[in-house]
Amino acid sequence: MATLPREDLLKRAEHRDTLARLIDLAEIALRDWSVVYSDFLSPPEIAEAQTLFGRLVEVDCAVWGGYAQAERQRLAIAREGIPIEVADIPVTGIDIRGNFLFDAATHRDYLGALVGTGIVRGKVGDILVLGDRGAQALIVPEMTEFLQMELKNIRSVPVQVVVIPATELRVRPPQTKEITTVEASLRIDAIGSAGLGLSRNKMAEAIESGEVTLNWKTVTQASKSVQTGDRISMRGKGRLEVGEIDTTKKGRYRVQLVRFQ
Repeated sequence: MATLPREDLLKRAEHRDTLARLIDLAEIALRDWSVVYSDFLSPPEIAEAQTLFGRLVEVDCAVWGGYAQAERQRLAIAREGIPIEVADIPVTGIDIRGNFLFDAATHRDYLGALVGTGIVRGKVGDILVLGDRGAQALIVPEMTEFLQMELKNIRSVPVQVVVIPATELRVRPPQTKEITTVEASLRIDAIGSAGLGLSRNKMAEAIESGEVTLNWKTVTQASKSVQTGDRISMRGKGRLEVGEIDTTKKGRYRVQLVRFQ
């Protein structure tokens, strides 16, 4: 069986268990000359996996989560030269239908009920809450019949699980706000506080307590510099994308930001 330099690849990995499973899949893809698929991964796991496989010339990968803005996505892995069709990455959409007018359910309620059937978190992608009409979810196809049999209630509301095509997904466009700020430095605490509407001290505290990620990796140094294309996320506050950076006549930095809420 084809083997990869596992220990070298896993050095300093933040998501070691996930990456170890992905390396197992990559070795199967190399051995069988096939395309293999992971479970759904979180954005930090995807970013670290893409960095890992970017170091391997013999392996290609691609991601898909059921729609263009999906946060949780499946990773397709194949030997270099074998085409990966994103549209072929197996993802099924389901409607979780019920009358939630008098017993509203949250994202947590839907996720808890799905996992409560006995499936693992990785089998479930994004969940789109539709208010009193229920919700939609992306799942791995092999869980479809199981959920249709086992998922009967969310909170006190009886529900029905119905498979739907991707065209029926009710994806809301992301809410964004464009921000321009002028700062003395490109430190993450300065840029993050300006973009997320926090004081510099509160931003620094959040960074030092591990609540902030830079390009999906936890950062704990408030002095870390950012650059164009970087993504800053803070738990409960949303996400920033760093756009164009210019230098003013006074030597300060004019930074374009997009905030996703």
